[in-house]
Amino acid sequence: MKKVIYIFSLCVAVIFGLGACTDDLNQTPHEQTTSGDVYSSAANYKSVLAKLYVAYVTTGQEKGGGNSDLSSNSGQDYMRCFFNLQEAGTDEVASTWLEGDKVTDLSYLSWDANDPWVSDMYYRIFYNIALCNEFLRNATDSKIAGFTESEQTEIKHFRAEARFLRALSYYHALDLYRNIPFVTENDPVGTYIPPRYTATQVFAFIESELKAIDADLLSKVEYGRANKDAAYTLLAKLYLNSVVYTGVDHYTDCVTYCKKVIADGYSLDPDYKKLFNADNDKRTDEIIFSFPVDATHTVSWGSTTYLVCGAVSNTSDYQKPADYGVTTGWGMFRARGELPALFNDKDGRKLFFKEGQTQYLDAIDNQSYGYFVTKWTNLTDAGEVASNTATGGVNTDFPVFRLADVYLMLGEAVARGGTGSSTEDVLGYLNQLRQRAFGDNYETNGKLTAADLTVNFYLDERARELYWECSRRTDLIRFGKFTTASYLWQWKGGTKDGKAVDSKYNIYPIPTSDLTANPNLHNENY
Repeated sequence: MKKVIYIFSLCVAVIFGLGACTDDLNQTPHEQTTSGDVYSSAANYKSVLAKLYVAYVTTGQEKGGGNSDLSSNSGQDYMRCFFNLQEAGTDEVASTWLEGDKVTDLSYLSWDANDPWVSDMYYRIFYNIALCNEFLRNATDSKIAGFTESEQTEIKHFRAEARFLRALSYYHALDLYRNIPFVTENDPVGTYIPPRYTATQVFAFIESELKAIDADLLSKVEYGRANKDAAYTLLAKLYLNSVVYTGVDHYTDCVTYCKKVIADGYSLDPDYKKLFNADNDKRTDEIIFSFPVDATHTVSWGSTTYLVCGAVSNTSDYQKPADYGVTTGWGMFRARGELPALFNDKDGRKLFFKEGQTQYLDAIDNQSYGYFVTKWTNLTDAGEVASNTATGGVNTDFPVFRLADVYLMLGEAVARGGTGSSTEDVLGYLNQLRQRAFGDNYETNGKLTAADLTVNFYLDERARELYWECSRRTDLIRFGKFTTASYLWQWKGGTKDGKAVDSKYNIYPIPTSDLTANPNLHNENY
């Protein structure tokens, strides 16, 4: 059975129940069972590790989010928040449920420090960091000294994974908020007020952590856990965006870590569509790291349930929910017209439902405008419905990192001046992507030449390959397109033809609630 990391123990439900973290981002999770009880057994460490992973896709301890983790959160899981902050304001997504889902300001790039999604994402990030810190406080060499040698060795691997997950959350915090509160397992618990770290300091911490855990991360792990290549891929992402975060380029370092991943033997899965279906746990040839979602064990109304059900109509006379493995569609998501315009008609990645829909949007919240994105489904490889989405959500995992992204990062880093690889090497990798995308039409419609591989090529190709995979905002910012007039899309800035917005919207603000709680924090420009 898939979803190994989430199935090995159900006892995590009694371990954590963190309340509102507006007062202190370094709270120990409020425990119904004491740390001494939980960590007295080596076997329980794996159960707690499971909670660190599952916290990215669920909101509480019970089915559908019951017994919620955060009283300060309005009920949305980490990945639902992340998708909205990374996609809702870009050329890839139009939400027709602006007021109902409270995404008007995200969609129009007009949020402030009181926006509910900005706040929810912030507290989800720091909740996950708090979980990792608490695990690490109880996984020191001295705390595990009483266990057998083999148990200690295993817990050291778990400890490295917890540090990876903390680095991943800190990376998201860096990318979204830049200058943030910073706390580790070495800081006091209770009334401690975390210092404000600059983006450069956070960058340095993430970099050092990912390098430090290399010896203890495993190369091969159970499905759903992070291996060495997950850390290498995160380092590559950090380095590719270094100029944005710190003003210093690390393109050669990006090349180095992309090559490490490629050297470990991954390959492109032959069927692009199957990377996003309910059997995508079988795609470990290409998917480096994923967040498992399961309609029995990790029911989520966010994460991939949000993507699959949200992109199926609840009013269309043409689109049938069962064709995507959905009981009923939620109907809130469309693609803004600029996204399908990026594709050649022979490109097999062009997965949109058009019948009864217009490509462009005369109004963003009118459900007859905008194509549906059919990239994500709840169908098995055999084309069967994987779960009852009305009662259990979908069975489709979220691929956090995959080889195609590594190829594209490598190519962009080389195009931007990174050394250690060549345009010829990159061309071979990218034409593998194009062969998969264009199939029999590859030679006439899809094949690239070295002259095609300019820096600007990568922004569009990343959209074609990675749309709705939570990369677009970061990519647009790296290319100087997110807030400026150099690229406009419909309803950017809240106008039909699009307009530039204040550059402050390249960064989300620290929520007002945390500014009040922590005098060390402040927002520039908000």
